[in-house]
Amino acid sequence: MTGFALALAILLFLLGLAGVVLPVLPGTILIYAGMILYGLLTGFKTLTANFFLLQGMALVLTFFIDYLAAVVGTKRYGGSRYASWGVIIGAVVGIIFFGPFGFIIGPFCGAVIAEMIFGRKSLEKAIQAGFGTLIGLVGGTILKLIIGLLMIVSFFIAI
Repeated sequence: MTGFALALAILLFLLGLAGVVLPVLPGTILIYAGMILYGLLTGFKTLTANFFLLQGMALVLTFFIDYLAAVVGTKRYGGSRYASWGVIIGAVVGIIFFGPFGFIIGPFCGAVIAEMIFGRKSLEKAIQAGFGTLIGLVGGTILKLIIGLLMIVSFFIAI
């Protein structure tokens, strides 16, 4: 049963790591779910309540990083809340139409278009805001990826 539980956990870990980069999958939630599933299937023999508490805190941290990274990047380069919404919509549309490359193209275009239409900014200012939003998004994704990997490493250390 332990081998089966580990295989399922690893599958969820891989999906979770993909989800850190692709906004259509709930990244660190899947990683945490893999840990919980492993615990349930093995009777929580090797994973303690403290382990799950720390992993849960790491999970919550990724949500704050998601929000703060985009906001900080946007504000730092003169963008408004419209750019932040444009990033979210652009990411989804970009991935649908451009696959993995849409993760970069979509948010940037979404921020620029939103700033031009709703923020009523010039093309130059909108591109600047889009660039800042993109920097925040990529920086946040890198941090979330690091946290996700640390969660997985700590899981393997704990078992």
